[in-house]
Amino acid sequence: MLIDDLKAIVGSCGYTSEPNELLPHLTEWRDIYQGETLLMVSPDSTAQVSAIIKACAKAKTAIVPQGGNTGLCGGAIPDQSGQQVLLSLSRMNSIRSVFPNDFSMIVEAGCVLASVQAAARQNGLFFPLSLGAEGSCQIGGNLSTNAGGINVLKYGTAREQVLGLEVVLANGTIWNGLRSLRKDTAGYDIKQLFIGSEGTLGVITAANLRLYPEVRNTQTAMIAIVNPKNAVDLFSELCDSLMGKLQAFELIPNRAIRYLRRHMPAIQMPFTADHPWYVLIESSIEKEEQALENALEKVFQKKLAIDAVIAKNVSEQERFWRIRHSISEVQKYEGASLQHDVSVPVGKISDFIKVAEEAVLKVMPDVRVIAYGHVGDGNIHFNITQPKFWKGDDFRAKAANLSNVIYDVVISFDGSISAEHGIGQFKREMLKKYRGEEEVAVMESIKAALDPSNILNPGKVL
Repeated sequence: MLIDDLKAIVGSCGYTSEPNELLPHLTEWRDIYQGETLLMVSPDSTAQVSAIIKACAKAKTAIVPQGGNTGLCGGAIPDQSGQQVLLSLSRMNSIRSVFPNDFSMIVEAGCVLASVQAAARQNGLFFPLSLGAEGSCQIGGNLSTNAGGINVLKYGTAREQVLGLEVVLANGTIWNGLRSLRKDTAGYDIKQLFIGSEGTLGVITAANLRLYPEVRNTQTAMIAIVNPKNAVDLFSELCDSLMGKLQAFELIPNRAIRYLRRHMPAIQMPFTADHPWYVLIESSIEKEEQALENALEKVFQKKLAIDAVIAKNVSEQERFWRIRHSISEVQKYEGASLQHDVSVPVGKISDFIKVAEEAVLKVMPDVRVIAYGHVGDGNIHFNITQPKFWKGDDFRAKAANLSNVIYDVVISFDGSISAEHGIGQFKREMLKKYRGEEEVAVMESIKAALDPSNILNPGKVL
């Protein structure tokens, strides 16, 4: 019997079917998707993952890999049949090796992202992937969704941070590609198939990550601006003035600040007066400690900003970033919302926000739009909060077509319906609609080749 086989593989500490223990693993952060599972297994080695997948393949039973379960598209939640096995990677959380001279480290998939960052710092190095959930998300999940975060502008997405992978395939075979080579043109770059595939092509069990010299000094500033067009122009100006030192550039609307003042008053704001929009920037410092101040002087001369505050110390830097990282959470206090992780060309961000908001308000005039995010890489989180005096269920029932309105605008701007959160089950049908038959057919052929029995996270992505 499969359950007995799985229990024998992972031992008494490696499985559970207790409802209270399973509960946080069977629903996702937005409470949109809820599932059931035959059993949750938590292996502590790649060999155990291999044995689990072999057993499930033999029994023709589906497997749903799960990391920190911080995803926003339902990609790590089993279906409601109760016949899928939930594979938690949380016990595989070792830092296997750090190679300072090679600027690389091998970590297991269950390592929390903050622990990976800390291990790099302890060796005088820097791992740049950084996002709001870094205290609980796991590196395997980050890689399986090709996570982005705040440092994409300078370092790229999760994909760019991977030198090699260890992956268990759908038949239980272990592919060891944990190389640390920067240049390797020997055939197909197989690791790239698994990054961003959300566990549908193979289960990532370990990764060889690219590290960088430690960023010893940074400057953080919050700048008040009039509109998103100013943000795009400001970004261009600072890229030129700071000559590659700009690491992050985040757009924040006034509505988000009002939400924070209302629901999280302990978070201190750098400005006493209200302004229409803000950008939060971070720049590395070398010898020219006045580089940011000099750049901001040019910004004010060109009338691209209303006001600016530069953080005086690390504590203030952290406070500024807490404002940005709390935006997603604070929206919950305002009721039901539709959240959209999209990207458009950087130069089109201002026009996109204007056109998308007009389109949404034309359909439902009383909704509240919060458009914020990573201007530097074109990734905007275009979120819609229910009208103030509506019930959440009424809003959800009547707002079903609002997402289609937004995605139609995204495509008209040559954008993408998913920038950094993945597809999961939430955007599965949208992928087919917006990426076209030919592109989806290529994806389906890859899935069929690597997982012919469709046991790896079925129903996700495709």
